[in-house]
Amino acid sequence: MSTIEGLKTLREREDHVEFKEAKHNYPFAGGKKSDPRERRHCVLGYVVALANERGGRLVMGMADAYPHEVVGSDFAEGETGALEDEIYLRLSIRVRTEELYETVGKNRLRVLVINVPSRPLGRALRFEGVPLMRVGESLREMDDAEYHSIISEQDPDFSARICNGLRIEDLDDDAIGQMRLLIKERRGRQGIMTMPLAQLLSDLRLATDEGLTYAALLLLGKSEAITKYLPQHNVVVEYRSTHDTIRYSARKEFREPVFTGIRHIWEYINQPASNPLIHVMDMPRILDVPSFNQETVREAILNACIHRSLQMTGDILVKQYPDMMEITNPGGFPYGVNIGNILTVNSSPRSRLMAEVIEKTGLIERSGQGVDIMYANCIREGRCLPDYSRSDDYQVSVVLKAAITDPLFYLFMQDVTSREEHLNVFMMLNFHWIHHKRQDRLYEDFLPSMLEKGYITEHPYFKYVLGEGYFRHASPVNVGVCQAAHLQRIYYCVEQYGGKASSTQMIEALAGLLSPKQVRKLIADLCTVGYLAASGNAKNTRYGFGINNCASKTEFLE
Repeated sequence: MSTIEGLKTLREREDHVEFKEAKHNYPFAGGKKSDPRERRHCVLGYVVALANERGGRLVMGMADAYPHEVVGSDFAEGETGALEDEIYLRLSIRVRTEELYETVGKNRLRVLVINVPSRPLGRALRFEGVPLMRVGESLREMDDAEYHSIISEQDPDFSARICNGLRIEDLDDDAIGQMRLLIKERRGRQGIMTMPLAQLLSDLRLATDEGLTYAALLLLGKSEAITKYLPQHNVVVEYRSTHDTIRYSARKEFREPVFTGIRHIWEYINQPASNPLIHVMDMPRILDVPSFNQETVREAILNACIHRSLQMTGDILVKQYPDMMEITNPGGFPYGVNIGNILTVNSSPRSRLMAEVIEKTGLIERSGQGVDIMYANCIREGRCLPDYSRSDDYQVSVVLKAAITDPLFYLFMQDVTSREEHLNVFMMLNFHWIHHKRQDRLYEDFLPSMLEKGYITEHPYFKYVLGEGYFRHASPVNVGVCQAAHLQRIYYCVEQYGGKASSTQMIEALAGLLSPKQVRKLIADLCTVGYLAASGNAKNTRYGFGINNCASKTEFLE
């Protein structure tokens, strides 16, 4: 808690504080100035610079000259809550404001103190694209040496450090056995099961001449040892039956080695009540699909373990609901990674040694591929893409939705992936974006192969659409009302005309495949089975999708 008397004695540089008179009309984000060097002398500019100094205070309403007499400021008066929200919106840091008052003569003068936290580890904050630092009375662009020292903070591998005091006796026998078994299955090395433990740990660089590493603790340590040496290595799973519920219905903490913990966490998540099956109907068969995919959840949790900042307190938190799951880990994205490039940039895990050992055991395919697998699984199962939009500079959060949004797309992707062994995530994304008619997001290099195999076709209006295979499981095709190729033309004709197409437009869409008379009969049949529904009269009749426009339905099994 600040006091005016205490503030008067502070030195700007030594005490990480910036004083501004700011009596009236002080700019928040550059004001009306056009010169970039002048624009940065504003509230946001100083907040950025102070955060880059590991935090400090911006004091408004006190003179810059020592001992900083009170002059009063009306900046953000009555709007400090909105000020805090706006700074968070722009910089993703949470400031805390204080309003102090001093009576001078007949005037009650106000002082606003903005308490600025430190920037995230390994990341320099920017104002209008420029990382700022305070130099004397100026705000200047951060020099190369300072900037390099900041981004290098993430480079040292915490998991490769020696955990002083950790002994082989502190390692868990079940975790060691699981690691041996995974290496044997992955590498085909029979002798790994009888190799002396000291040699095995040395070969994996989990042990050096100086002692055991933190990676050994994280992967193999007993719960008691983890509690003693690294208590923040904790995964908490909470279940809530609704999104409005504040209190959790069930909660469990897992402070155990990764090699056993990942299995136990999934067993807890994968209970019938919290991971119900979804019915996907593909007449005459019914497919049962779990709400949450084991591989997707496992990859998300392992990603959280190897990318979390172990220098920040806070648990890895798994919030589970019937329809979604959110997995959050402390520490923002690694340097150079953001939501926009998460699939294309080569990320560097904060716990590199730990990631390398996990990779060697086959618990993950390859470091950096976990996000690819999550995206591919969600697309293969007709679900929403993993959502990282809740992430900020202090945490990474991924939301996994349970719902299969389009059962026909699910069935179509099951067919495609059963025939194709080498579908990469970018081809999978092409399927997803074409299905959602987002031609601007396609990866062009992979389209020719998809066209050649008939998975997609060119379209005069949408450019690319899903091929006949998408429609083979639809009810009109299953019951013999029409062929998949005919239904494809009908479907995209209705879509092209905003959900309502005339018979004339459908006749044009099916030209070369069916005669006008055949098209009219097909429209009537599709209305009979509920795939289409008519509205309007005579020449104004239009056809939209009916209640049975999708043969497959999804339901949660209780």
